[in-house]
Amino acid sequence: MPTLGLEDHVVDQGVYNRTVQRFREQQVLLPTFAELARPSTIPLAVRQALASVKADEPHPLNLFRVHWYNDDDRDQLSPLPAHLVLGKELTGVEAKIVIALGDRFPLIRAHKVLAAYGCLAPRVITGQFDPTSHRAVWPSTGNYCRGGVAISRVMGCRGVAVLPEGMSRERFAWLEDWVSDPGDIIATPGSESNVKEIYDKCAELSVDPANVIFNQFSEFGNHLVHYECTGSALGNVFEHMQRAQPDLRLAAFVSASGSAGTLGAGDRLKEHYRARIVAVEALECPTMLYNGFGEHNIQGIGDKHIPLIHNVHNTDLVVAISDRATDQLAVLFGSPTGLAYLADRRHVPQNVLANLGSFGLSSICNIVAAVKTAKYLGLGPSDVVATVATDGAELYPSERAKVLTRDFSDDFDTVAAAEVFGRWMLAAGTDHLLETSNRDRERIFNLGYFTWVEQQGVSIEDFVARREASFWSALRDKLPKWDEMIKEFNARSGVSVP
Repeated sequence: MPTLGLEDHVVDQGVYNRTVQRFREQQVLLPTFAELARPSTIPLAVRQALASVKADEPHPLNLFRVHWYNDDDRDQLSPLPAHLVLGKELTGVEAKIVIALGDRFPLIRAHKVLAAYGCLAPRVITGQFDPTSHRAVWPSTGNYCRGGVAISRVMGCRGVAVLPEGMSRERFAWLEDWVSDPGDIIATPGSESNVKEIYDKCAELSVDPANVIFNQFSEFGNHLVHYECTGSALGNVFEHMQRAQPDLRLAAFVSASGSAGTLGAGDRLKEHYRARIVAVEALECPTMLYNGFGEHNIQGIGDKHIPLIHNVHNTDLVVAISDRATDQLAVLFGSPTGLAYLADRRHVPQNVLANLGSFGLSSICNIVAAVKTAKYLGLGPSDVVATVATDGAELYPSERAKVLTRDFSDDFDTVAAAEVFGRWMLAAGTDHLLETSNRDRERIFNLGYFTWVEQQGVSIEDFVARREASFWSALRDKLPKWDEMIKEFNARSGVSVP
C-alpha cells in the first residue's frame, strides 16, 4: 500500500536531506514511538528542558508531551496515565469503567494529536514529506485536523485543516488562532456524518503535488501509534488496578469508531489481556450495525463508511449510542444543577465530579457504550471495561447552548437532571448492540469495498489482505524500524537539548 504511510526506507534522498536541514534550523527533535509509549525513557535533558515550555506553546519540545502520561497540569510526567475509575454511583453497573483522559495531551487538549504525530513522523523520516515545499492536509471531523495543524506548526511546516462546516464553533476558533493563512481552514458541506465530502475535497487538493494528504481513515501510522501508545497506557492503568485487586480482569475495550485509530489499542489489549473489542457508532447513523446512514452530533466519530485501518475481523461487539444521550448528558455533566444532583442524590465521588469537564461528546458516547457492554456481558465488580475520553467539554459550550434551547427551553432543573440521568445512564440497555459472528464481521468488512476500492483507488489485493490477522501483526514490525530511522534522522540533524 504505497500511499498509506507504511514505507520503512528513504524514498527520496533529496527530500530527506532538505528536511534534515529544516529541522536543524528549526531545532526540531523527534521522539521515538517507544518514548511516547514509555515517556520515562525520554532523555533527562529533554524532560528538564520541558519544565520551561508551556503545554500549549508551539514549541518543538512539546512533541515529547504527545503521550498519555502528562499530569493534570500538563507540565510534569505522571507515573500513570491520567484516568478516572467510574463506579456504580455514576454508571449504574457493578463493573469498573476506567477512562483515560485525553484532555491532558498538549497543544490541542485531545488525544488526536498523537494520531497526527503517528502519521506525519513516518513520512518525514522516509523522505516523503518536504517541509520546505509541501503542505500537510489533514481531513477530519474535528480534533485530528487540529492535531495535524499543531504538529505541522511545531515541525516548522504548513498544515491545512479540512472539516465539515457543521462542527462546533470552538473547533474553528482554535484553528483560526493556529493556521498561518485563513485559507488553510477548509469547511466542507454537512456535519459529523459527511466524511465523503471531506474525501472529495482532498481529491481536489491532491491534484496539486504540493499538497500531501494525511487521511487518518487510511493511514496505518494512526493504527500503529494507538496500538503502541494508547494500548500500553491502558494496560498499565489496568495492571495498577489489578495490583490492588488481584482478581480483576480486563473484560472489554470500548471506543467509538471514528477513524478507527483508537480501536488499534484494542488489538493490543486483546493480545495481552484477552479483552473484547467494542466498536461504537451513532444510532442516528448505524453503518456497522444496520448498514444505515443519517446525521448525528457525536462530534469526532465520522461515519457512513468503514475506515481502511479498522481491523474488522478482530471486533467482538458493535454498539450504537444516540446523540440525544450524549447531547443531554453533556448538559447534565456541565451544569451546576446537574453536578449538584449527581453529588447529592447519586453520591458521585468528588474526584469524578471535578473531572466531568474532561468528557466531550464522543467521550460520553464511550461511557454509555461501556455501560451497555457491561450489562450485555453481565459484568460484575471484578470486571474492568476500559475506554478513552478523546477530548474535554471546553470544545462544546456552543453545542450545549443549542441543546438547552432545543430540549430544555423552560429550565434545566433538578427534575430535568434526574430525567436525563435516569433515561440515558441508568436505563441504558442492551438494545442496538451486536455480538459479531464471522458473517457479521465479513458483512462489515465488505462495506469498506465501496469506499476504498471503488472511490479511493485502493487495489483489491491490498484491500482483501486486511482480512488476515497476519496482515495486522506484521504491521507492528514497522515500529522498531521507524524508531531506528527517527534516531538516525535526529543524529543527522544534530539537534540537541542544551
